[in-house]
Amino acid sequence: MSQDQPGDHLSIRISNEDRERVAQILHNAMAEGRLEMSELEERLDQVYAAKTFGDLEPITRDLPVQSNSPVPQPHKVPSPLPSGRIVPGATVGPRNSVAVMSGVERKGEWVVPQQHNAIAVMGGVELNLTYARFEAPETVISCFAFMGGIEIYVPDDIYVIVDGFGFMGAFEDKSMGQPAPGRPVVRINGFAMMGGVEVKPPKRKHLRDADRHEIEE
Repeated sequence: MSQDQPGDHLSIRISNEDRERVAQILHNAMAEGRLEMSELEERLDQVYAAKTFGDLEPITRDLPVQSNSPVPQPHKVPSPLPSGRIVPGATVGPRNSVAVMSGVERKGEWVVPQQHNAIAVMGGVELNLTYARFEAPETVISCFAFMGGIEIYVPDDIYVIVDGFGFMGAFEDKSMGQPAPGRPVVRINGFAMMGGVEVKPPKRKHLRDADRHEIEE
């Protein structure tokens, strides 16, 4: 029997890190004008539905990337952490929040998927994580803001890592959370052009919203 045939790697199942890498390529392509908004949304759906490297390879075939297909890289798998906020297997909320000359708001006890995309083009996106649950111990929120704004409200029991790039725009991190066992980790990355992404603690009015559900201490 023959082994290690060309293309065998395409049958390897991908990780969330692999999906995130391809999603970042797509966001960069849109920022450069290579993709339109509708194409970005369509391809992101394909990325998060992909199971193997063979599924990912056609998505960036017509884009300038360093290699024709993503190469598996070893990575550490986080150990499951006990937390009332982390609910593996729960039905997750939307994977995309897209505001084009409009506004999108996510709040209350919604379940944040392991990968969420926030896109604001001459519009605004508000993600309120005050009473959110999480599909996984570590979540990635990829942001793209063009002449628009993305606000992410994060309580102090969630640890945030912000790593985004602004061109005539900015990423601001005003969150107060610190790393601790059992706390969800949220990584926020992306690109802001003539727009902004702001990460900040919840306003007091959010704590009194009549439509929220109480969380037992």
